[in-house]
Amino acid sequence: MSAITLQIPDDLAERLRGHEPQLAQILELGLRELSAGQGFAGAAALLELLATMPDPKVILDLRPAPELQQRIDALLEKSRAGSLNSTEEAEWDRYEYIEHLIRVAKASAQAKLRVSSGNA
Repeated sequence: MSAITLQIPDDLAERLRGHEPQLAQILELGLRELSAGQGFAGAAALLELLATMPDPKVILDLRPAPELQQRIDALLEKSRAGSLNSTEEAEWDRYEYIEHLIRVAKASAQAKLRVSSGNA
């Protein structure tokens, strides 16, 4: 574990008081949010579809567009080879987060279908 010293505005320091045990988590979430702000190239259509709260069957049938799948495959190959640069690493992290969101949506959709079919 590494120790760092930061200079931050007084108002932020005040807001962080009492949260010292969670500072690592706060920084991790903040970095994830910062990376997300850089956009989700190729994934906008998936995210927009999820935002419409579609029928569970539509969610279960979700697949990435061929161009997006090609990019994900290329990043996966580079990741396995350990040759991602920092920009690609950030992009890979965003796609991993999107995949997590899609899995959560699919699990929820599957549960809704079980309930609606009486197999709860």
